[in-house]
Amino acid sequence: MLAAACARAVGGYQPTAAQRTAVRVELQAMLERAAVNWNRGDLDAFMSDYLPSDSTTYIGGRGLVRGPATIRNSYARLFTGDAVRDSLSFRILDVDPLAPDVANLIAQYTLARRVGGRDSVTASGPTSLVVRRVDGRWRIVHDHSS
Repeated sequence: MLAAACARAVGGYQPTAAQRTAVRVELQAMLERAAVNWNRGDLDAFMSDYLPSDSTTYIGGRGLVRGPATIRNSYARLFTGDAVRDSLSFRILDVDPLAPDVANLIAQYTLARRVGGRDSVTASGPTSLVVRRVDGRWRIVHDHSS
């Protein structure tokens, strides 16, 4: 329903099956890169997937955060030497190309910790990302994770 409403709003964009698949593959690669950067403790690389703009937003447990510097600060406590940062992974649930360079990505994130030789899930939930392709690269412009 959201895709249909947005398609009408942006001039009736109707991507082909091949275009939908290509966008999904590109966004899967973006999420995999984000997880690798998170898991190796590279906050700057993790943040590079966010559009560097004051209009970029993140909504999480602490409410609305605006701008990549503020978003970075909200994650920074998880990247200190003393903090336990669980391993991150994603599973795409849906990709809705809304325009040639805009998509709505819905995924499930999972944070897991190795305990006694097994992975123990510490957190899991939905994430909804509005992404824009800028200079050939997908960037997050809005992130709502719960």
